[in-house]
Order: sequence, then structure tokens, then C-alpha cells
Amino acid sequence: MGDGRWRTAGSALMRVIVVWAVSTLTMLVLAGILPDFQLQSDDGDSVTKTAFTAAWGAGAFGLLSALVWPVLVRALLIVPALVLGMLVFFLNGSLLLIALRLIPDGRGAADPQTAVVVAAVMSAVASATSTALAVRDDNAYRRRLSRLADRRRRRSGRDGAADGRTPGTVFIQLDGVGHDVLAQAAADGLMPTVAHWLADGTGHRLTPWRTDWSSQTGASQLGILHGSNFDVPAFRWYEKETGDVMVSSRPASALEMQRRAVARTHDGGLLVLDGAGRGNLFSGGADQLALVLSMAARRGKGRRSRAGYFAYFADPANAVRTALSFVAEVGREIGQSTRARLRKDTPRIKRGGLYPFIRAFATVVERDVVVAAVMGDMFAGRTAVYADLVAYDEVAHHSGPRSRDAEKVLARLDRSLALIAKVAEHTPRTYRIVLLSDHGQSPGETFAGAYGLTLKNLVRAGSGLPVPRRAQRTSSGSEARDAVRIALHRPVDGDEQESLAHPSDPVVLASGNLGLISFPDIAGRASLEQLDRRHPALLSTLANHPGIGFLLVRSESHGSVVLGPGGARIPVAELRDGEGPLAPFGAGTAAAVRRTDTFPHVADVMVNSMYDPETGTVHAFEEQIGSHGGLGGEQSRPFLLWPRGMTDPLDAAAAEGEARPAELVGAETVHRVLRRWLSDVSGPQVPVGQVPVGQVDGAGGAAPGAGARS
Repeated sequence: MGDGRWRTAGSALMRVIVVWAVSTLTMLVLAGILPDFQLQSDDGDSVTKTAFTAAWGAGAFGLLSALVWPVLVRALLIVPALVLGMLVFFLNGSLLLIALRLIPDGRGAADPQTAVVVAAVMSAVASATSTALAVRDDNAYRRRLSRLADRRRRRSGRDGAADGRTPGTVFIQLDGVGHDVLAQAAADGLMPTVAHWLADGTGHRLTPWRTDWSSQTGASQLGILHGSNFDVPAFRWYEKETGDVMVSSRPASALEMQRRAVARTHDGGLLVLDGAGRGNLFSGGADQLALVLSMAARRGKGRRSRAGYFAYFADPANAVRTALSFVAEVGREIGQSTRARLRKDTPRIKRGGLYPFIRAFATVVERDVVVAAVMGDMFAGRTAVYADLVAYDEVAHHSGPRSRDAEKVLARLDRSLALIAKVAEHTPRTYRIVLLSDHGQSPGETFAGAYGLTLKNLVRAGSGLPVPRRAQRTSSGSEARDAVRIALHRPVDGDEQESLAHPSDPVVLASGNLGLISFPDIAGRASLEQLDRRHPALLSTLANHPGIGFLLVRSESHGSVVLGPGGARIPVAELRDGEGPLAPFGAGTAAAVRRTDTFPHVADVMVNSMYDPETGTVHAFEEQIGSHGGLGGEQSRPFLLWPRGMTDPLDAAAAEGEARPAELVGAETVHRVLRRWLSDVSGPQVPVGQVPVGQVDGAGGAAPGAGARS
């Protein structure tokens, strides 16, 4: 035992010396290259003296990075993620200037701009050297990755090794990756880690599952983590009783969606038993959170959603490496978008403004922070971890789901999976790694690109309301205005058109290729008859538009109906897959529409774009050439990949007393599968229980004193 400790200490000391020596050499080389960086007095010094100065400066910089950097990062808790990412270089350069001032006799000096460059290079070289040495030593590799987890475990009194009797489970959500995209990427060698898992005899299985009508992260992840996505009709929707627009990506909306789900299920979520949530929209009831949107505005221990972000950047090597990758990713996006314009690729959308920085955050910063947090959770021995990697989804929206840009992101995600799998070999308990997605993406030109006007302007034109002149001149806008004239049996022009606009303007929202139209001044859910009286050409204009597949609207005499081209009008109760306007959309469409029709906040008119089964294309009502949110194509076909030996998902999905389903349908069903997998090894998860709604907090647990969570 004693000899082992001495060997470990000696090995650690040797690595420190090697890193120090390499940093010293790097500083000497930079001093020789950069004219504004010096390590000698004005009269010149001997080689030995200069080397000693460099060693002193490198040592001081390394010590400051280890001691002062975490304090600086902790002091910047209020700084937004993107801002701190840009501050990394400035902070690191400032530490180098301080280190140079600590050199005896004032021999070290650098301009502030040069100090930033020198500090970045030295941190990168030191990080690469330390990693290279650690990779040769499995124990050192484990220690390097688990330092933060060890500190947290000591503070919380946890003993990760004690959990080693049962396996833990890591759920990695590859946001937006469809079943067919994943299978093709593995077959083509883009994702060798996934391909290895899928190879015969290696112990993993892959199956698709079908989303609800709202095929987007808000609905899917809420259902997966909290067991209910009832009354989530889209990514964004309008609530008449409050006049609010709910948007799944807003912290306040996400928190309210989570609260409603917990109140409906009386269950804290998938992760209530020793769980961690990383990079998600919702907490799942976990008490360990990082970059969880619904907790973004919360304060208190364990409630800051950015805690994992700052913990990651507390290591200056991480900060510099990620910052450099961030800059490189911005350059990569600018280069890729420029080449797409020069090649005149179609379909294509604008990718300027802040998008390169948003993409870099999603594909670099968010990925690095989430992966590091997951590895820390594994070393801490947590029972369940759920993490969302959003990189592919962000790039596929703008470049296309099967573009070269998106394929490169898949390859980088696979390397992250390989790292997590490598870490699993060193953790205090065995881990089962489960991959899944929340939806896929369907390609296609935008609705505005194909027809010259947005859905909002089409609705306004069909309602006889003013639209921009450019929209009036499009074929769709002209046809809509003609339909108004015919419906009213008179021309609609100038002041006469304006006189029809006494009612308030409709609220038109888009969630991928799903559109939602609401009329704020009509109490409750507007009926078909009310809309026909007020805007007699609107519904027929929409239903017969070539870019629209079908509409859902309530009728006073027939109940809710689906409208399609050619005057098709089918009561929801009589809907059949493969028939009428739903024919192109495939199995499960009728049930998905019927379920959404029961939601209290379903829009007055729900609009699903056209879908071409031969090409798999849809038309997004947003500026996206890879979209999801409605029905049609790969967006509704995500995947579930799990190690063999776990309960078959179809068996796990069967509710008590019900028969085994033929397929996995809906996010709530996936929740039952994941919960069963956890309970198989850890026993039943601890529910919130029958808690009054007012006592349920937004994190998915019971309020203090309710006694419902352990």
C-alpha cells in the first residue's frame, strides 16, 4: 500500500516537471518569435539566465492558473455563457502579465495583445502535454477526469464505490438525429463507436419510435423525463386566457411546462433517485443540474443551471481548449456557408448574423461542458444521468439533415461517445450507456422560399387583412386575395379592405412545419362556423394551398374536423391512416391528430405542411431547411439504442394490465421504458406522491415539508 502511494506521488511529480519543462520551452520559443514578448533585460542575458527566467515565468503562470483561475470564474457567475467564452483569452492573458511581473529583476514583459496569444498557446501546449502523459497511464487518466467529481463527492459525503453493487445508467440524447440518419452514419463509418455497438455480438440493439404530432424537443423531452406532454401542442403556442405565448426554449415557459407535467403525473420525474440532468430543457427531478433550461432562473444550492458550465471552465486548460475550438467553429461555419453560396446550393437559407456564434456554442461549448459533466457524474457513481447533445440539431436546421456539415458534426459527437465509453471502464460502478433521440429532421425548402410569402402573410391575405406589397404580388398572395373577393362577392381594395379588419389580428406561430393560428378576440376555441362568418375565404385558401397538407379545426355541428384540398372535410372521430388528407403521412397520423385535438391549448387552426413521401420533404414555416415539429417524414422517427440484456422496450412499454404494443409510440411510452430499465436494477423510483399542485416545485420535487421526496 505504501509503495503504491509513493509510486503514484512520484509519477504525479514527474508529470508536473515534464509539463513545467515543456511550458518553459514554449515560452522560450514564443519569446524568440514574438517581438513584443521578452524574457531578457535590455542589456541581454546569457542562455542560462534566459532559461531560468522562462522557467520562473512558466511556473508562476501555471501556479496562478491553478489557484487564481477558479476564483475568477466563480466570481463571474452572472456573466452569460457566450460572454465568458470570449473573456477566456483576456483573463488568461491577464494572468500571464501578472506572472511576468513576478519574475525577479523585471526581465519579463509583453504587450497586452501579445500576452493573450502567449497565454493561449502555453495553456494549449500544457493541456496537450498533460493529456498525452495521462493517456499513457490509465490511473492518471482517471484521476485527471475525476478531480471535480471527487471534490463534490467529498463535500456531499457520497461514496461512489458503495454504489458499485448495481449498474448505473447514462442516457445520451442526440438531439434531432433520426433513426435512419444514425443507421446510415454508422454504416458509412461516420460513427465508428455506434457502428461497434451495433455490430453482431457486441451487445446493443436499435429500434425506431414514433413521436407525437408535435415532433420537437419541448414535447418529446418533457414526455421522456416527466412522463407527460399533455397540452403541449407545439414548440410555441398561444394561450388565450393569459395572452401569453409559451415557447419551450424560454426558461419561464420551460419551468411552467415542467410544473404542469409534475402536477398531472404527481411524479417528480425520471431522475428523482440520485439523478443528474445535463444540457436538458427540463430537470427530470434531478438534484444535480448543469445547463438545464427550466432551472435557469432558479437560485440556491444545486439549482443554478450553469453550475456545470462554470465548474468546467474553472480548469484553465478546458477554458482555453474550448475557446480555441469555439473560434475555429465560427470560422468553419463562415467557410461552409460561403462555399454553399458560391456553389448556389439549394435549398439554402441565410446563415449570417449571430448564427455562427450560436452554432459554435451548441457544437463546442455545450458539448464540452455536458460531456465533462457526464464523466464527472459517472466517477461520482450517480445512479442515472440524462444528457442532451444539441450540436447536430442546430447544424441540420441550417445546413440540412444529410448535409456534409451535419455529417461532420455526427463524427465529432461519436468521438464524445467514445470518450464516455472509455471513462466507463474506470468508474466505481458499471454503467449502461443508452442512446436515444427526441425526434428526427425532415428536409425541404422553406414555405416562404417555395411560395414567396410566409404562413402569417398567407393567413392575413386569406383573411382580407393588409399584407406587404411583395407578398401581394406572389401567386399565393394573389390567389388568397382573389378568394376573398369571390367569398365576399365584391372587390377588396384600399379602405374597403381595411374596414374588414375590425377584429384583432390573428396570432400565427410556427414550429417547424407545424403552424398554429389563434384569434385572440374569440373566446375559447374558435369554431369553423365562426371563422367562415368572419373570414369566409380563409380556411378554403389554406386547405387548398399546395404547400399545406391538412388543417385541424373545431366545428359546432360535426365536432373537430380535418380539412384538406378539394373540399375534403373529415370528422376527427372518423379519421383513418392512409385515407383522405392524411394519406401521405403514414401510420399513426390519425391517432396523433385525435390526441392533440383534446388539448386545452390546441390552436384555433392547426396547420401541417405538405409532405412528399417520395422525396421525404416538407415545408417549414420557419427559416429552416431541416425541420421538425409536425408530421411528415423522418422528423417523426427518432431512435432508441440500448445494451442487450435490458428488458425489451416493447415489454417495458406495456402498461400494467395492457398487452404488449406493436411499436413504441409517443414520448410518454419512452418514459415508461426508461423508468422500467432504471427500476430493474435500482428498484422503483421515488415518486412525488399525491401532493397538492401548489406544493409541487418547478424542479419536479415536493416543496419543503411535503415529505414526498427522499
